Amino acid sequence: MKKENNISRRSFLKTSALAGALGAIGTGSTMGVLTSCGSGSGNGSAGATKPLKEPGSYYIPELPDLATDGKELKAGVIGCGGRGSGAAFNFLAAANGVTITALGDTFQERVDELAKKLKDEKGIDIPADKRFVGLDAYKQVIDSGVDVVIVATPPVFRPIHFQYATEKGKHSFLEKPICVDPVGYRMIMATAKQAAAKNLCVVTGTQRHHQRCYVESYKKIMEGMIGEITGGIVYWNQSMLWYRDRQAGWNDCEYMIKDWVNWKWLSGDHIVEQHVHNIDVFTWFSGLKPAKAVGFGSRQRRITGDQYDNFSVDFTMENGIHLHSMCRQIDGCATNVSEFIQGTKGSWDSSTMEIKDLAGNVVWKYDFEAEKANFKQTDPYTLEHVNWINCIRGGKQIEQASETAVANMAAIMGRESAYTGGETTWDTMTASALDYTPKDLNLGKMDMSGFTVPVPGKAQDKK
Repeated sequence: MKKENNISRRSFLKTSALAGALGAIGTGSTMGVLTSCGSGSGNGSAGATKPLKEPGSYYIPELPDLATDGKELKAGVIGCGGRGSGAAFNFLAAANGVTITALGDTFQERVDELAKKLKDEKGIDIPADKRFVGLDAYKQVIDSGVDVVIVATPPVFRPIHFQYATEKGKHSFLEKPICVDPVGYRMIMATAKQAAAKNLCVVTGTQRHHQRCYVESYKKIMEGMIGEITGGIVYWNQSMLWYRDRQAGWNDCEYMIKDWVNWKWLSGDHIVEQHVHNIDVFTWFSGLKPAKAVGFGSRQRRITGDQYDNFSVDFTMENGIHLHSMCRQIDGCATNVSEFIQGTKGSWDSSTMEIKDLAGNVVWKYDFEAEKANFKQTDPYTLEHVNWINCIRGGKQIEQASETAVANMAAIMGRESAYTGGETTWDTMTASALDYTPKDLNLGKMDMSGFTVPVPGKAQDKK
């Protein structure tokens, strides 16, 4: 019997205090109307400020409601589950003149479910010869004549899918996380360089980079509004995610892939699969990567799989400041999905989208009402596709994979420290031979003996 908690990571985001902030500041002449100033400042700045970065030296996306009209784009979707289906419809909502022409997934029912939904809701008919099934379905989708690919498979597969898409000259949207281990990280980094050399546009599913409130907050911090960044805390604490009991007739691999979010080789564990969003905010805003990490975690109430349900990690960043990372997926506990960054002149809190000075006075606040008044599209999951399509049509090369990979590797460092009980370092982990892909990967019987819950302080073979 299938058992699923009725709260997913996406629905939780939309119903949490943070999610009240879905949407964000636009660009151009409308920017000012989406900023609200506190009593400490009449012009949106706390007196004379020294910018952290000079304007024009950092990337700010243009976030209109709809991408500019242009060349028709045919997309292939690789991974037709919940996130792949969501991304497919986000892509279709982002522009005129875009369509989906090919689908691929490990399982036939997933392909057929998305095909039916596209037919029923969008009138898009995916013929049988454009519906591909199996572990190699990604190649068939990419080779089917598409212009762009949406990669939303379980994370372990994303590096190889990105590599093949880039080899074939396709623009890629990669759902996060984009790797689960150091081998995958290095593949992503190498492929990102190849994509940039080919002028391909690569956008990742770290949707806060296309959420107007985050983009405007980033701008304010770059302008120097909180001064030099001195540390931060990031959280993703929520109730337990979904799981699936094994059904009669499911082979080993089929079972794990259907229950993928609970298996560390497939998802990277939830610190990588989910909490990477929050870690990414700090690495994005600070421009720093971690030099080392010391963490702990445990498995308390998770029902299936072989991963933890809580982590706490202390990251020492490359300039010596500290980031505290906390994530948990346990029912009945306090919830919090947000980021907090401290600076020499003040602090920023994403749960309120406010900047305060050192005395606690609000000196800037994002204006959500102004955003609603000035924009029709406030969904960041759609806006990331708006930007992707605009870059493709406008010939503006964008490559987000290498930036996302930094946050991804930070999460991997924290996970491995918690699993082993030791300190991890950036240099050691990025050079590590650690590879989570099972050696006997196939759609049949696998050696399940290696899929065990890690015990800190005890050597553990990784499968």
